[in-house]
Amino acid sequence: MDVRGGTLEKVVGMKKISIMIPCYNEAENAAPICRAIKKILTEELPEYDHEIVYIDNCSTDGTRDIIEGLCKEDKNVKAIFNIANFGQFNSPFYGICQCEGDCVIPVCCDFQDPPELIPTFVREWEKGHRIVSGIKASSKENGFIYFLRTMYYKTIRNMSDVKMIEHFTGFGLYDKSFVELLRQLDDPIPFMRGIVAEYGSGFNRIEIEYEQPKRRAGKTHNNFYSLYDAAMLSFTSYTKIGLRLAVFMGFITSMISIVVALVYLVFKLLHWNNFQAGYAPMIIGIFLLGGIQLFFIGFIGEYILNINTRVIHRPVVVEEKRINFE
Repeated sequence: MDVRGGTLEKVVGMKKISIMIPCYNEAENAAPICRAIKKILTEELPEYDHEIVYIDNCSTDGTRDIIEGLCKEDKNVKAIFNIANFGQFNSPFYGICQCEGDCVIPVCCDFQDPPELIPTFVREWEKGHRIVSGIKASSKENGFIYFLRTMYYKTIRNMSDVKMIEHFTGFGLYDKSFVELLRQLDDPIPFMRGIVAEYGSGFNRIEIEYEQPKRRAGKTHNNFYSLYDAAMLSFTSYTKIGLRLAVFMGFITSMISIVVALVYLVFKLLHWNNFQAGYAPMIIGIFLLGGIQLFFIGFIGEYILNINTRVIHRPVVVEEKRINFE
């Protein structure tokens, strides 16, 4: 490198953009997303230094071999390989915390987070917004699934003390000052969407709307269990509604039971011979109360599971190895 004429000073003074790509069994997308991002960075943001950091959640389809090849081709491409699958929340959160740039932009490997928005995020960052959140104004995914997501976001937003961000998946830009806050949280089950909603106002957060495209290739890894897990994590971390509902429903059903018992007692004392309800009301009442009790025991169990996970305090992620990290 020619260091004369201030060239070295310019390189040293360049701001650095970190692109973090979480992946799990994305052999068809791992290389194309890297090429697409590098093209955008070199053509539209040449004045910035950059790094592309993959964090792989123990893929088994050859994704790791592809990432290793990308790292050999370009030292700006880095990789963290997890020793096991640590889930859809822990791995991306940990990946963000390992980036070294002045800002971090997490991008899904399947192209559902449009890489074309990266320059827009950076421009807003340069205006002073230390968090830029990508918001799905619409989506090309299944319409019914999108409707269910909308209902979920509205429900959790209305139930939580923290105003959750609707149709926000974590895609966006985070200034290094916010990333430093994430490192200090020491949360074994971090919920990035909730953290951004809770602290984002203090970082001059702005929202950028986009249409979510379809997955480029491969199959989604989201299923009923993963969606349920996300919903329960948000409910138990940011709302008291489950516990409060248990108390209110318990009180209401207790009052109803007392009223019904008094009515039956009065009828028996008055010897109403025509009153022959039989055992049907009792059986219905037992099943109703039993169902309500089982539902709320399960709901309270989710809160206990959340507490138990935090008390055990296992590492967010355990690494198997790193590539191209100095």
